[in-house]
Amino acid sequence: MLILIVNSGSSSLKYQVRRLPPAGSGGTSAGVLAEGTIEQIGEGDVRDHGQALDAMAERLEASLGGAEFDAVGHRVVHGGGRFKTHRLIDEDVLQAIDDLAPLAPLHNPPNAEGIRAAARKWPGLPQVAVFDTVFHGTLPEHAWRYAVPDELQEKYGLRRYGFHGSSFEFVTREAARVLGTPLEKFDAVIAHVGNGASATAISGGRSVDTSMGFTPLEGLVMGTRPGDLDPGLLLFLQGEGYGAGRLQELLNRESGLKALAGSNDMRGIVKAAGEGSGRARMALAVASYRLAKYIGAYHVACGGAGALVFTAGVGEHSAQFRALTADRLGMLGIRLDAAANTAADDPQEACTISAADSAVPVLVVPTDEELVIAEATAAVVSALH
Repeated sequence: MLILIVNSGSSSLKYQVRRLPPAGSGGTSAGVLAEGTIEQIGEGDVRDHGQALDAMAERLEASLGGAEFDAVGHRVVHGGGRFKTHRLIDEDVLQAIDDLAPLAPLHNPPNAEGIRAAARKWPGLPQVAVFDTVFHGTLPEHAWRYAVPDELQEKYGLRRYGFHGSSFEFVTREAARVLGTPLEKFDAVIAHVGNGASATAISGGRSVDTSMGFTPLEGLVMGTRPGDLDPGLLLFLQGEGYGAGRLQELLNRESGLKALAGSNDMRGIVKAAGEGSGRARMALAVASYRLAKYIGAYHVACGGAGALVFTAGVGEHSAQFRALTADRLGMLGIRLDAAANTAADDPQEACTISAADSAVPVLVVPTDEELVIAEATAAVVSALH
């Protein structure tokens, strides 16, 4: 099966083409046939996601010729409580993705735009929604419940959903493979640290707690999102005249590293910190401290982690941030090998960065969300026949 994977962001469109065997055939993937990114949608020459799809199709025609896709797999961030599995997209599914937009305003609207653009471009081609939230469907109730009245929880679905599911699914099974641990016995804490960031406790190969919650705002300090806040802070700002729209903008686009350091570029922040910037040093201290706290808590949540794994943009490419985080975990016996950690930036494959006397192995695993999306898409489409 020839699968086109589309990840639509607010101003970008990432795509990849992979050839996969039909689900259950026992065949192996032929790997990535084409990939790319179209940026500055709505800001430059590319007016909207429809035009971005056209540009993508031209590139794919040039590189793949007249190859015909069997399906399109779309990353969709928020599936809410309705979608427990990845789904073939129809009007009802697309409407539900639209309805969930207030819970993921940076993600679901462009996800839906990408779906509509692809449907116009290739009418009749099966399209599959691969939801970030599905992987966290294994959370126990004591982890997903908020302490709010039952009637509100039931009426509005007020619960922890969790995100970055495709990344966590891939990294879980890859880390278990590298360590030679059967997936059903794999316990770990995984830190997906990029512009968006979350940590997940894995027990028996399944998600049992995760730092993002009802929305992708909760948890770690992110590029432009604050992570954990006292809800009373928001009530105070409301009393000072901040309406819902202004708070959405503040929390999604103006907070996090951008608020602390004036930039959400981790490499730039590390460089500035090295040059003596107090703001940059504080931003790194706050972000690494928050992550270390979650790692400690999730060591408990998974019943004793057998590994700590870093992944995603910052997790894979910032030795300094990994070291700052690990330095706070000495009481857990976690120690890095400085040379291995430095050498692990921009890794092509999973690698171990822990010292020989570390209580648990520490790994850097390059994530491959697109493979998980392709596999999920192939499974949904194969089930139709």
